[in-house]
Amino acid sequence: MTTATIDDRLDATFAALANSTRRAILGRLVDGEASVNELAEPFDMSLPAISKHIKVLERAGLITQTQRAQYRPCRIDAAPLQEVSDWAEQYRAVWEASFDRLDTYLEQLQGKQKETQP
Repeated sequence: MTTATIDDRLDATFAALANSTRRAILGRLVDGEASVNELAEPFDMSLPAISKHIKVLERAGLITQTQRAQYRPCRIDAAPLQEVSDWAEQYRAVWEASFDRLDTYLEQLQGKQKETQP
């Protein structure tokens, strides 16, 4: 896969994840497949509005919808989430260095605090 393609997929994934309703839909699908009606239950919005959120998640590749007779269950597809995880992993060294500096700073503060206590 080319860098442009990966970047396009990451853009679509992050855009889909930027909305709390879509994140909640994904969270529900972690428990297993569900119909659009089942996904809509906890939300105070119309079925067409939920369907629009589902379409965004589908275009981003985060969910798939199959058809079995009249039942069209949605299920999560974790591949785009793995790409996000792989992308974020490259910044692990930066996070760990920040935490190491914070640990050092806290240890210094604790040492100063012990020195000033009677």
